[in-house]
Amino acid sequence: MILVAAAALEVGGDALVRIGLRGSSYSLAAGAATLFAYGIVVNKSGLDFNQLMGVYIAIFFLVSQVISFVLFKQIPDDRMIVGGGFIVAGGLLILLMT
Repeated sequence: MILVAAAALEVGGDALVRIGLRGSSYSLAAGAATLFAYGIVVNKSGLDFNQLMGVYIAIFFLVSQVISFVLFKQIPDDRMIVGGGFIVAGGLLILLMT
């Protein structure tokens, strides 16, 4: 659950920065604060750094697809689904084999 929260903070912070670059300085500041919070949360997981990044990247991919769809109405194409499947499979392999 910590990694899901971290992914939501990272993707949400990036989305706020993207919105802020279109003209809202409040969104830029909120994005910076959110990304800082992500850095703290992701490193509190207790996993070794190599395990952390392997599993986190898979979770990050899934959360980013959901937020991309909800905020920006972007639907993943076939390449994104196939490539994302490899990312998630790799994350599961790292998680289950350690």
